[in-house]
Amino acid sequence: MDYRPSTVLVTGGAGFIGSNFVHHLLRADTGVRIINLDLLTYAGSQDNLSGLPDPSRHTFVHGDICDRPLVDRLFDEHGIDTVVHFAAESHVDRSITDPSDFVRTNVTGTFTLLEAARAAWLGAGTDVTRERRFHHISTDEVFGSLSPGDPAFAETTPYAPNSPYSASKAASDHLVRAYFHTYGLATVTTHCSNNYGPRQHAEKFIPTVIRNCLAGIHIPLYGDGQNVRDWLYVDDHCDALLRVLTQGKAGETYNIGGCNEWRNSDVVALICRLLDERLPEGAPHTRLVEFVKDRAGHDRRYAIDTTKISDELDWSPAEDFETGIARTIDWQLGLTL
Repeated sequence: MDYRPSTVLVTGGAGFIGSNFVHHLLRADTGVRIINLDLLTYAGSQDNLSGLPDPSRHTFVHGDICDRPLVDRLFDEHGIDTVVHFAAESHVDRSITDPSDFVRTNVTGTFTLLEAARAAWLGAGTDVTRERRFHHISTDEVFGSLSPGDPAFAETTPYAPNSPYSASKAASDHLVRAYFHTYGLATVTTHCSNNYGPRQHAEKFIPTVIRNCLAGIHIPLYGDGQNVRDWLYVDDHCDALLRVLTQGKAGETYNIGGCNEWRNSDVVALICRLLDERLPEGAPHTRLVEFVKDRAGHDRRYAIDTTKISDELDWSPAEDFETGIARTIDWQLGLTL
């Protein structure tokens, strides 16, 4: 039988993926209530929550996932039965400059939520596996880097994080796993590939390329531009998350990928070509590309094997990269022009 959430605590729900999931969940489930906890750091904005399908079922709380009394109060006052945990420091460059925030938010914050869920759910006279769910959102970066001929990351790939960001996410993954095996907390974990789409923070790679093209300024491209990423349109990711939340098996992990491996230089070329078509007065936008010193510890390639989620939950991405990028550009142009 499918798991049916009733009152969902979404952490980081004013950020990029979290806010898109809030929109998606309110559209998909007409009964669910959402308590949205977000600290509103640089990566979160309440503007991302404008135009919600049914705002009466959404409550925003400005607060910190590391604030245990606040988290306990939310569980108690709202009868939280489900956690979907997005809140995380996620920008690799920032983690290299100052890793302390990443350890605090990604490790201590996850621990705080797990402890609050354990206190609220276990021993409360409920069948935790059937009536409660803690869904932890992770990343493919915990698996490290692939060479060109290596097979894609599977759920069983050994962890080998290479940045403070991915190391902090790996630590949080291990905590989630431990709480399932030690305490019986009903957890699921998903590892996603690189997301893109509406509402993404401006400092990320694809928004930076689009923004710099529109501004007519240099587009920075790390190293030789040959680093490969698997790109996942955010709406596809949200659809997969809901599928895992409602149909996934407690204690399991699922990889979510876009099945779109692209070199960074090719991503830039595609965006430039699409903007040439839309804004010919700025063409050719490729003239703005500038190769810059490579990021420290820059992983060469990521790729996700989606066999498990496809076979067990009948999910596959609907958007290919070219159409997804076109939709992303048109969304950004709608804000800019």
